[in-house]
Amino acid sequence: MRSTHTRLRRACVAAASAALLVVPATAGSAYGAPTPGPSVTAAPSPTPTPGGDSEFPQLTPAVAAQLDVAIRKVLGETQVPGVIVGLWAPGKGSYVRTFGVADKATGAPMETGFNFRIGSETKTFTVTALLTLVDQGKLGLDDPIGKYIEGVPNGDRITLRMLAGMRSGLFNYSDDPDFDKVFTTNPNTYMSPRQLLDYSFKHPVQFAPDAEFDYSNTNLILLGLVVEKIGGRPLHEFIRQEVLEPAGLRRTVFPVDADFPDPHPQGYTNQSASGKVVNSTDWNPSWAWSAGAMISDLMDLRSWAHTLATGTLLTPATQAERLKTTPMDIPGDGYGLGIFNVQGWIGHNGSLPGYESLTIYLPEDKATLVVLLNTDITTEGQEPSTLFGEAVTEIVTPDHVFPGHKPIAPKAK
Repeated sequence: MRSTHTRLRRACVAAASAALLVVPATAGSAYGAPTPGPSVTAAPSPTPTPGGDSEFPQLTPAVAAQLDVAIRKVLGETQVPGVIVGLWAPGKGSYVRTFGVADKATGAPMETGFNFRIGSETKTFTVTALLTLVDQGKLGLDDPIGKYIEGVPNGDRITLRMLAGMRSGLFNYSDDPDFDKVFTTNPNTYMSPRQLLDYSFKHPVQFAPDAEFDYSNTNLILLGLVVEKIGGRPLHEFIRQEVLEPAGLRRTVFPVDADFPDPHPQGYTNQSASGKVVNSTDWNPSWAWSAGAMISDLMDLRSWAHTLATGTLLTPATQAERLKTTPMDIPGDGYGLGIFNVQGWIGHNGSLPGYESLTIYLPEDKATLVVLLNTDITTEGQEPSTLFGEAVTEIVTPDHVFPGHKPIAPKAK
């Protein structure tokens, strides 16, 4: 089954699958013709240094031109309507561009100030909320989920750590045929967390707890319920008060319905029921809840990339636990607790019908990359957000190329 919703499942990176401030660079015009960036001195194209230790380049007009060409190439190959790419590195400058359109019907251009549905990037916020409760001494990562939620298969053996690290063995509810039928018939249907768990729990477990890595949205629904129960508030309120506000994220929201704050682009997806590309902008994201329902924007995600990767909201000990990774599908890449490390880039990606995002941080250069686009339609099985990430990192961090050459994990949708 590979209907539109299943990509929340692949948001673990399609690499590893959730507002508005002034962007300090000019946005591009429509149809992939970006306007010039900030005035800087031209420099030669970056060349990897011997020994695999290339230096992050100055983001000069020459490098910006390389990035423009690479991004336009991916835009053309994937037929993505529009994309925003933001790249920042201290002392090296910034590159912020828009390409293509926000609305295929009107031709309105993509703009840097748009809100986006960020799919499985929501997982980074839900797990951060869980870890704040760990730091408050209200729960432990090695507590069994059965201590908090009844009726979970293997609930006495599956720990909160295993859920956050995608090692529970629980069936992914968004792969259930009955779920698929409801979702594709009426994507505006509200689904409660308990309904989502019911779709999962009628299936046998996939493997023994902690035996394997398997990206499953079911894990995050359970963690969302734990945060609500122990935090004593609805999940959206807990995340707002304990994560978003302390992180200074003013344009990131956890919606409780299909509301989508303006301004935002129109989103486009393949609908399995009709086999056609449809506008999915206002579909109800309740089915993704703590696994993928959140909304954010370019500048909030730029800030969040650093907060997430460096653990500024958590104690050093808890952040260290978060960053302990287990292997995914590519040697050297791993998944931690609601976070991945792919070729040195730390963060997460996201995909929801009509939208994809990628937010990653490279500690050694203190570099941040954010990609936002208004489709989740894959190209030969590849997530477009990953392909954009690969195109950018091949140029600026050739020793740390974010991979797009093959799928890494089931996407978040």
